[in-house]
Parts: sequence; C-alpha cells; structure tokens
Amino acid sequence: MRSRTAAALAAVALLAAACTGNGAASPSNAASSSVPTAGADAAVAGATLAWADCGDGFECAKLQVPLDHDEPGGERIPISVIRLPASGKKIGSLLFNPGGPGSSGVEYARYARDVMSPALRERFDIVGFDPRGVGESAPVRCLSSKELDEFTGLDGSPDSPEEITALEEGARRLSAGCQARSGKLLPHVGTADAARDMDLLRAAVGDSKLTYLGFSYGTQLGAVYADLFPGKVRALVLDGAVDPTLTSVELNATQARGFEIALDAFLEDCLKAADCPFRGSVASAREEITRLLQRTDATPLGNTTGDGRTVTEAWTVLGLITPLYDQRSWPTLRQALADALKGDGTTLLGLADLLIDRKENGEYANQTEAGLAVNCVDSAYPADSAAFATAAAKAAKESPLFGEYIMWSSLPCAYWPVKAGPEEKIDAPGAPPIVVVGTQRDPATPYVWAEALASQLSSGVLVGFDGDGHTAYRGGTSCVDRLVDDYLINLTVPKDGTRCPKTG
Repeated sequence: MRSRTAAALAAVALLAAACTGNGAASPSNAASSSVPTAGADAAVAGATLAWADCGDGFECAKLQVPLDHDEPGGERIPISVIRLPASGKKIGSLLFNPGGPGSSGVEYARYARDVMSPALRERFDIVGFDPRGVGESAPVRCLSSKELDEFTGLDGSPDSPEEITALEEGARRLSAGCQARSGKLLPHVGTADAARDMDLLRAAVGDSKLTYLGFSYGTQLGAVYADLFPGKVRALVLDGAVDPTLTSVELNATQARGFEIALDAFLEDCLKAADCPFRGSVASAREEITRLLQRTDATPLGNTTGDGRTVTEAWTVLGLITPLYDQRSWPTLRQALADALKGDGTTLLGLADLLIDRKENGEYANQTEAGLAVNCVDSAYPADSAAFATAAAKAAKESPLFGEYIMWSSLPCAYWPVKAGPEEKIDAPGAPPIVVVGTQRDPATPYVWAEALASQLSSGVLVGFDGDGHTAYRGGTSCVDRLVDDYLINLTVPKDGTRCPKTG
C-alpha cells in the first residue's frame, strides 16, 4: 500500500477514459548529454544480455545476477529485462522503475509509448526490468490465489478481539508461506540488493553512468543507487518521493493522511458533477462514505461477476483507494460509489483487483507478496498485533477512513522470518544534481516526502506540481514533462524549488 502499482495504474487510466513554470539551466551543471560505453565495466561485472524480439518492437533478455551480492561467485538468479530501442539519435539507455515495491517494470514498459514522451523515446532505449523477487525475476511466492483472496478480504479495521485474531492468523499464514516457498530468496530482496542489480544492468546495456526515472517506490530505489554509486550517476529523476528517514509506522500514517486529502479533493470535484452520487458538502459526503463502509462491515455488497466473492469492507476500501491514484479515474469512482450506495459493489471490486493485480481468472501477480517481502526487510515494523493495534488507533484519529486499514496492512512484517537490515542515512554525497518531483495532493507519497528527500540528498533539486494524483510526469502537466525531458536529455537542471501549475 506504500506506492503505486504499475500495470494497474495504466489500466485504471484506461478504465476511466472508457467511462468518460520552467526553471532555467544551471550553467555549472549543463554538461555533455552523451553516455560513454561501459564495455570494460560490464566485462568486470560479468553482466551480459542476449536480446531477442518479444513483440511490438520490444526486445527482451535475462540478466544473471548473484543471489547474494556478498558472494558474487555463488548462486545466480535471473532478472527479466525489456527494452524499446531508441527511435532516433541515441544518447544511451533510460532505466526506470514504476513503483510498488512489487510492481513489474517489464509489464509497465509495454506502455512505454504512452508513459514516456516521444522526446525520451527518440534519444534513449527505454529499459524496464522486474526487480529481484518480482514478476519474472525469481518471484517471491507465499500463498495460493484462493488464500490471497482470503487474506485480502480480512477486516483491516477490526472491531473485536476475534477480528484482530483473524488478522494475526492471516499474517502468520502469509509469512510462513513465504518462508516455505521462497525462504532462500527472502534475505536478498531488499532495495540495496535491487540497486546493485541495477548497477549490473547499467553496465550490461553499455552505459558508464546511469540515467534513471523512478516513480514512487522507484524513488527509494534510485536514491539508494545514488548513495551506493554516486560516481555512476548521470541523471536521476525521482517522481513521487518516499522519505527514507521515516519509520514504517510514520510512513503508513503519513500515507493514510495523503489518501484522506486526496478523497477530499475528489469529493470537492465530484460535487460539481451532474453524476455525483452525493449532494451538499464534502463533510456530508464523507459521512455518507463512512456509513457505507460501516454497512459493508456488517453486510457485504453484492457482486455480479459470478466469481463467488462478496464485497466486504476491505474490498470496498481497496476499491475506493484505487482511483485516488489518478485523477483521470475520478469519473469511474463516481460511478462505483453510486452503484455501491445501491448495494452493488461490482465496480469497486474491479477497481480493487486492479490495485492488487488480481487477474480476471482469479490468479494473482506476485505484487502483494513481493511488496511485503521488500518492505519487511527494508524497515523495522512493530513486533506484534498489540503494537499494531496501538499504531492503528493513533492513525485512525488523524485519518478516520484509511488510517487503520493502511496500518494493519503491514502486519505480516511483525512475523517475518527475516529481520530488517539497519537503516542508514541516504544522502548520495558527490552525486550530480538529482531531480525530485512532488505532487501537492499526492495520496500515496505526500508532497512533504518529496521536500524531505530533496533536502536529504546532497545534490537534491525539488520540483513541485500543484496537482492531484500519484506522481506528476506524463500526468497531464506539460510543465513537469518539459523539465524532466530537458534534464534527462540535455542535463539542464531545473531551478530548485520550481513550482508547476495545475494546468500548463
């Protein structure tokens, strides 16, 4: 729940569509935009790629990397890679990560012609990859699809000791399942491991320095890379930043407040629309949504898909959260809420499935399992359900609709079979300018996180966007798009503190 999904967000945008100031260049940083080849670097790392056509103009390959980077000569695992070759005069490769953790960069890359500008696609090979543990890269697996349905449907705002016990038992089952099915991989799926893989990939594609665009959790991956390899950074854009100094509880609580703010923005917009199911004020609409959730807690909504699921409170919350990631999905949310108020939860359930990457046949991608595997080893979490209950109660006071649910969603980390590693300061000393982009009303990665990350990085440059939804690049604002493209292509660094308006 910490960051955006990949294909799910693209699908939400498509579903919604079916239903419905620039900074000056910094002379000291306007360096050459070329990227020298890195043949010697790749040879030392032993990283090679055998590209093969995989349809629609894309090429795919597998990169073999050490399971344990402390034992480079030991067992290796495959990293799945995809690229869309540059259409014009090539600078080098643009690596990217769409978020998660747990989202498939290979799957998201298939949308490259939509989510990357023509200017970037002309000058760079667009290179996506599934980080270790994700998708097609030695995926973490823990539960069957039926078991994941049961886990997802657990009441994330428990009202009784029995419901807390059910959450605890579900979290223990998931953690035990991960150990049983993926135990060898679990100690090695942290962000630092993925950053080291990304350095091998940088070398394998022939670039001596990394050009990178990271969204949401991808900002954490990019920041860790810069901290580990500051001398190998060419240009990094970190859009929808994660604040690496916050504890896991602080991250969950801040994100919950972000979704509350996003919901208010949606409701304010909704009340202006003819098809809005609410009348009156934002406050009265929130009260009606609260009553809806209370009703689903007692009596689930119906579902006309015929798959046997009922739309419990947990599925309703997930369906409500999903369109808040992307303003283009707000018309879909209006329809989903109108249906839900009449007792039909089918649209909300479909939106929830998009967020957790549940397929129409009932099978899951491993996004949920991989995301937990990364988060649980990256950060320390409360040690038991009692500590989670305390944190959830506090979060609910500030975020009454989402606080408890988001806090309890991390409960498996209390029983995780691998202890979290030490958290270290991330400042990337010696790295060239790193552009951090933040959206003012981002529900998943609040704007304050972008401010924090930009200030922590020794060379951080903040670009703000007065907008809604999760992340800014290619989200409808030409201002952010121009700044990002000019920086990635020409190394023209925006002025720190640049603010892009909601339109233009």
